[in-house]
Amino acid sequence: MPSSMNLGDTPNPSPASPDWVIEASGLVNQFGSNRVHDGLDFKLARGQVCALVGGSGTGKTVLLHTLIMLRQANAGSLKLFGVEIAKASEPTRQSLRERIGVLFQGGALFTSLTVLENVLLPIKEHGQFDPHWLKDLGMSKILLAGLPADSAHKLPMELSGGMVKRAALARALALDPELLVLDEPTSGLDPIGAAAFDDLIRTLSETLGLTVLQATHDLDSIWRGVDEVAFLGRKKMLAVGTAMELAQREEPELQAYFRGARSQAFWLAAKAAPIPIHSRDEPSESQLRTS
Repeated sequence: MPSSMNLGDTPNPSPASPDWVIEASGLVNQFGSNRVHDGLDFKLARGQVCALVGGSGTGKTVLLHTLIMLRQANAGSLKLFGVEIAKASEPTRQSLRERIGVLFQGGALFTSLTVLENVLLPIKEHGQFDPHWLKDLGMSKILLAGLPADSAHKLPMELSGGMVKRAALARALALDPELLVLDEPTSGLDPIGAAAFDDLIRTLSETLGLTVLQATHDLDSIWRGVDEVAFLGRKKMLAVGTAMELAQREEPELQAYFRGARSQAFWLAAKAAPIPIHSRDEPSESQLRTS
């Protein structure tokens, strides 16, 4: 929902400027003496589906929390939808939060509330809707997330793991976000359920115009379900590009991740594929971005 914005909150980019949803420059995230990110740069263009990957301890969740304003970076610059967060007023920050839908790891549903009640929470908190329409609006999000209508009145404990993920997704979609941020969305799902969830995210991105950033270890998602992969390493964003582009890089971290024993079958299949695996055009080599 739109909120008032102070002078200086809204940028005035030139017509030729890329439409970046996220622009992070020189980010530093530190806990005591432990520096997780040191001068991290990252950009995400509108409409892209991006996988955020990296080894254990590289700070994927910390970065997600920084990008959605759940924590403030120790240093650096962050723009969301072209707005410089450090200079934005609190009403402006709140309006930006309402443009972001978040699916937390494990779903993070309120266990004492039904699926419909969970979905309606952000709508009641931030929305300005006629109460008579609330139930219909909540049901539309539940159906959009691929859940059957009869799941609306069930508690999370009555749902399967895949249904919990979809219920959490329905809640993330409650305020019609422009940016969808997912933390390990397919963890704990069987291969069929994970593939179905990937397909759902792709469909939502294409039909609703969503920009998607998901932290994941799911190799199927990384190789088949996204437009680009952002790889965290050495406390920075080591490289951004398609999985195939990153697999051809010389950095040992990228070689181990994309051409190691577990990922080699995906790499060989991608090399042999005559066309991109997903429906969107792959970015060219010249579009590869590194810090």
